[in-house]
Amino acid sequence: MSRRTLQLPSWLPIDPYILALIGTVVLAALLPASGAAADVAGGASTGAVAFLFFLYGARLSTAEALDGVKHWRLHLTVLACTFVAFPLLGLASRGLVPYVLTPQLQSGFLFLCLVPSTIQSSIAFTSIARGNVPAAICAGSFSSIAGIFVTPLLAAALLGNSGGGFSADALLKIGVQLLLPFVAGQLLRRWIGGFIARHKKVLGYVDRGSILLVVYTAFSEGMVAGIWHQVTPARLGALLAAEAVLLALLLAVSWYGAKRLGFGREDRIAIQFAGSKKSLASGLPMASVLFGAQASLAVLPLMLFHQMQLMVCAVIAKRRARDPQEALTDGTGVAPEVAPVG
Repeated sequence: MSRRTLQLPSWLPIDPYILALIGTVVLAALLPASGAAADVAGGASTGAVAFLFFLYGARLSTAEALDGVKHWRLHLTVLACTFVAFPLLGLASRGLVPYVLTPQLQSGFLFLCLVPSTIQSSIAFTSIARGNVPAAICAGSFSSIAGIFVTPLLAAALLGNSGGGFSADALLKIGVQLLLPFVAGQLLRRWIGGFIARHKKVLGYVDRGSILLVVYTAFSEGMVAGIWHQVTPARLGALLAAEAVLLALLLAVSWYGAKRLGFGREDRIAIQFAGSKKSLASGLPMASVLFGAQASLAVLPLMLFHQMQLMVCAVIAKRRARDPQEALTDGTGVAPEVAPVG
């Protein structure tokens, strides 16, 4: 593998950003925003969410997205995993209430099943495993784009009152805070796309900082409302077990389902990594809009699942990279080149 290919350090079992998120949760527990401070934090969080989706729209290259449509079978397979298989399993989790999960945790569990796939980690793991990296790029991008529209609608339809329902207020929030900034970013991309590309690293910090603000606001509201007494160690362990089963099922469905559909090894790798993941970056801002004061419990399952998927997929990717050389060829006897991920 090229030295430039992204690999997760073996000595770091936890994603550093997860540590930052945990620190933010601890800060919210010790110093929750309340009163006037809560109003300021809430307003800043609303603005941060809108700015995030504006950046998502400004970064999206319409030409690249259209170019990826030629591999439509693969993209439809990933979308089916993300927005059909996952939600069905999320609905099945209602059978775990109240013996395994509380109603609030089950709502969060179902919500994580509705958010789009990741882009960066799907590309990284596909590259490490010597899969179809361009397909992973397009599949993750398509899932993120679809999620901006599909996730709020699925949440409104499947979560009922816990997710805001189809009320006019909920739909107005979705339109103003999510869709309108995204469309504005797309319309302005012609003029600001170059600036965003040149300052990608700095804006990446802005992205993550905005999400930390959203997490702090959500968990502060949870502390003030006194909802954290509902999460006992036993419930937390049960949630982790349910998520482990969920991840295992989607990894198996995406891998063997793609094989049944006739995809080659490189495509199956891209499908597995793009089809079994959930995006923390997209899910957290959406949860703040859809759940309001209940967002802290709603995002807890997603935060835990995010770390779990990174650890498990890192192991799988490294094992796939050690497959026999003959399994890596495309039928011509020559192994395909792997595009480096910077």
